[in-house]
Amino acid sequence: MGKKHINPYDVAIKQLEIASEALNLDQGTTEILRHPKRILSVSIPIKMDNGDIKVYPGYRVQHHDSRGPYKGGIRYSPDVNLDEVKALAMWMTWKCAVIDIPYGGAKGGVRCNPKEMSLSELERMTRRYVSMIFPLIGPLIDIPAPDMYTDSQTMAWILDTYSQIRGYKVPGVVTGKPLHLGGSEGREEATSLGTVFCINEAIKDLGLKAKGATVAVQGYGKVGWNAAKLLHEIGYKIIGVSDSKGGIYNPNGINPLKVYEYKNKMGSVIGYEGCKTVTNQELLEVECDALVPAALENQITENNADNVKAKIIAEGANGPTTPKADQILTEKGIFTIPDILANSGGVTVSYFEWVQNLNRDHWTKEDVNQRLKDKMIKAYREVYRMSKKHQTNLRTAALVLAVSRVAESFKTLGLWP
Repeated sequence: MGKKHINPYDVAIKQLEIASEALNLDQGTTEILRHPKRILSVSIPIKMDNGDIKVYPGYRVQHHDSRGPYKGGIRYSPDVNLDEVKALAMWMTWKCAVIDIPYGGAKGGVRCNPKEMSLSELERMTRRYVSMIFPLIGPLIDIPAPDMYTDSQTMAWILDTYSQIRGYKVPGVVTGKPLHLGGSEGREEATSLGTVFCINEAIKDLGLKAKGATVAVQGYGKVGWNAAKLLHEIGYKIIGVSDSKGGIYNPNGINPLKVYEYKNKMGSVIGYEGCKTVTNQELLEVECDALVPAALENQITENNADNVKAKIIAEGANGPTTPKADQILTEKGIFTIPDILANSGGVTVSYFEWVQNLNRDHWTKEDVNQRLKDKMIKAYREVYRMSKKHQTNLRTAALVLAVSRVAESFKTLGLWP
């Protein structure tokens, strides 16, 4: 089943309904949580390098803010659409609630093809987009961050545009900034490190040993490569990795650092010495202790879930498993650590960056990583306890925990006017 056949917003609503049912949540609260609080659609006109004017559709969706200011990335992609942005905003609400940081969920996006745009065109589009969503964002209102095809440079443009309009520097308006502009130490590895902390806990819960435990990693971008490197350093055995072109497999183990150097030189992991070439689908089906899908959404579907042989799946990517695949994996007894828990290290360190900015402070990498470890392990343990209490899988447990926290905040504040 391809990505186009699955509407992410339908998936998000289905997940909310499952959690609401488990919590016996009243219909009114569920109804409020179904709908984003605010949706802004903008048309962004920019002058291209050749003098032509092009107009790009953009969005900022703010889902729910009873636990704190909105938080969520901005993505640039030809596939951006309103339903996708609405779903991602809702998932951000749950992710922030699971990891227990004082944010609500938001998401932004511009439908464009960044690969076909020059740096100056991307800068003009970013600054125009920020000027158009300006009334909705701010360090105490809504704090954007990088997402697909946006990076620390994009965040620097957002910071500058917002600050120019305000008339003074406001570093807390975005996270994921360059270090010299108020970014946080430990940001590069944060998502991967959070995933690793979760895998370590799951390995213990299943009575396995980390040293020599086998791992396959799908996706060798920032999240996948850092996860492979960090796991390798602890003593896990990386037996397979892949990128968008395909993958490599060696049951005796692979050195992720050497593979990374090879990929940077050759453009892909394929062809690395001593390894068998496999497809991305074959990599998902190798026998291993832990599988880390860290590429695109909808990779494990009802068509291949039955062939997955991993004992643990730790979702480094957002939405790599479809709901029907999830049922199959649960029936097979595969221990799946869901994305809203497994990859929440990124938003957690974003929160740390924001706190540092508000206090005009700068923490050491050791301090950041220790705080992240404490947060991740506490959240994992709470989700694990919830799964035992409700006799359900970790994904439903994480959603139940998140939705209960958001619902409690909302009910306590009340409905006004």
